Amino acid sequence: MLMKVLKQTQARAGRTAVTEVQLPRVEARQAVEEAERRGAEVHVLDGADLTNKRTTLDGIAAVLNFPEWAGRNLDALYDCLTDLSWLPEGEHVLVWSGHRALAENDPRAFERILDVLRDAAENSMCGRRFQAVLASE
Repeated sequence: MLMKVLKQTQARAGRTAVTEVQLPRVEARQAVEEAERRGAEVHVLDGADLTNKRTTLDGIAAVLNFPEWAGRNLDALYDCLTDLSWLPEGEHVLVWSGHRALAENDPRAFERILDVLRDAAENSMCGRRFQAVLASE
């Protein structure tokens, strides 16, 4: 099942257009099992208590073992997710359960973080492939 998220983009004529962004959405256990079958390294984020941008960025950084020097903003999140050079080569899957806590408490931050997760998944580097999955609750 895919989760549909609306993303506003700036059209050429200065008007705002709405496009659809999709991230996989499955049960956490199923996502972990599928990723492990592919040989991917799985990183599970329990987001039940992550209700704002700061705590969510800290949570993602913790489960992916971001280096100490990594910043805690959306640009730094993107940079780290497209690099992951401190982790073994191969596929890395972030399974985010409890994402509704952020979506309900800070919908703007939730949408912006989803944008970064999607963009990073499309632009992985350094022999490491990144994917994010929203676990259904």
